[in-house]
Amino acid sequence: MKYLGAHVSAAGGVEMAPRNAHAIGATAFALFTRNQKQWSPKPLTAENIAAFRAACVELNFGPDQILAHDGYLINLGHPEEEGLEKSRAAFLDEMKRCELLGIELLNFHPGSHLGKIPEDECLSRIATSLNIAHERVPGVTTVIENTAGQGTNIGHRFEHIAAIIDRVEDKTRVGVCIDTAHTYAAGYDIREAEGYERMWRDLDRIVGLRYLRGMHINDSKKALATRVDRHDHLGAGTLGIDFFRRLMRDDRLDGIPLILETPDESKWAEEIALLRGFAS
Repeated sequence: MKYLGAHVSAAGGVEMAPRNAHAIGATAFALFTRNQKQWSPKPLTAENIAAFRAACVELNFGPDQILAHDGYLINLGHPEEEGLEKSRAAFLDEMKRCELLGIELLNFHPGSHLGKIPEDECLSRIATSLNIAHERVPGVTTVIENTAGQGTNIGHRFEHIAAIIDRVEDKTRVGVCIDTAHTYAAGYDIREAEGYERMWRDLDRIVGLRYLRGMHINDSKKALATRVDRHDHLGAGTLGIDFFRRLMRDDRLDGIPLILETPDESKWAEEIALLRGFAS
């Protein structure tokens, strides 16, 4: 079964996220559990937690259908100690929030070396950050999202993801989220069938398909290998609509959250219905 959804708003409280997802016909959803642009957000209340859990039960959203996303300020590979410790503390708070809400998957962008440390040292810092988080918060899997490789961000090569996982002590606590727009912009030519299959073979060989825990389903405004992160609506970008037909007929994507992050949320219900039609 394909679990289809979008990264929905949690404005008014995290308990609104499952209801916003249900309203667009989703069977999966992503959310921020805190303000993604602040270091010190408001804590969750007991009422928030109870209402979120109740809404998920009422609307049939299980743990394998929810993909939380951490905040944009966090950089687990930060080259400077102050920034690194601040990021680790914020990420730990994200993990604790997921634990309280019963969310088992926390998606994050790996990090950036900011041109100040070697790439390999940045990868080691990310892995150490995950080891710290895993030790302190049980039951939440950290899910590494591949990136487009914009600026000094890492994670645009599968080798980066593999290097992080290799250094994670408890590999049952780590997974991977593949973003279709990021993958194409990073240089993986997935537009046609041959390149699409090559990408999955490469992911399996380098990282391992057993780590796949979610996907972000987006078209790309930018062309192949531009390393620029710009999402577009399905069929409106450089990937084209046939790519998404192929994606929805791929059994490898069954049973994981497939999340839209396309620009206009008013189109999400239509896009979910389109994808569901491709999958049937």
